[in-house]
Amino acid sequence: MSSRRKPLNLMVIGRLPSRKLFVGIAVALFVVLFLAWGLATRSGAIPPIFLPKLTDVWLKMVSLAQDGTLWSDVKSSLYRISIAFAISSVMSIVIGVLAGCYGLFKALTEPLVDFIRYMPVVAFVPLTILWTGTDDVQKFLIIWIGTFFQQVLMVIDAVKRVPVDFVGLGRTLGMPDRKILFRIVLPGALPGIWDALRISLGWAWTWLVLAELVASTSGLGYRIVVSQRFFQTDTIIGYILLLGILGLISDQIMRAAERVLFRYNKRRA
Repeated sequence: MSSRRKPLNLMVIGRLPSRKLFVGIAVALFVVLFLAWGLATRSGAIPPIFLPKLTDVWLKMVSLAQDGTLWSDVKSSLYRISIAFAISSVMSIVIGVLAGCYGLFKALTEPLVDFIRYMPVVAFVPLTILWTGTDDVQKFLIIWIGTFFQQVLMVIDAVKRVPVDFVGLGRTLGMPDRKILFRIVLPGALPGIWDALRISLGWAWTWLVLAELVASTSGLGYRIVVSQRFFQTDTIIGYILLLGILGLISDQIMRAAERVLFRYNKRRA
């Protein structure tokens, strides 16, 4: 008697697809979206100035890559986001861990961070130009303002999620605070901290584009603004898609690094 495998019902809370099925569903969704794009543009339902054909976008990006414009813009943007995100991450980890462990740092940090993080980053753009000019430092500052204050709170939360019993066990064994911090708290909090950095990297890409939209002479955001002036929607859409691809690649790299660095932290995919 042959046993038939029951179809997997993904509409049940907590039930997850296999890796193969997950990728298949994701690819199918992208195919459907691109097909809808192709049908809408080829039928003439949407004028090219609003939504150009996919082939036109591709040919435009190839042209920009061949004359070096695309690579120059990508290089400028990657440089800015790398520097700003690294500075923001290091600062937020140090301050967040201290605030998550010690009451004095918590009292000094949390109210101020909660106060500033609700201020719109866009409102800081004219001020940052006034303070630092229009060079790369201004772009670093905008990305830092947009990510640092969110990162600090997420790092504090990751530290707080370390079970109190673990810290109590360390005290029972006679470990001083320094050893409890480095041998118990940090190893327990690092997977959560890494996850916080991965999420905030997505925000950093958003703030990068904002920084380059204003008072810039290079970068992906700058090229989008220039293309807007000349109604070059093929370039605009191409660069937006490129930003999505770069963000997806950076996210997958951090996920892969997480699986290697924190093998002891098994969680749901």
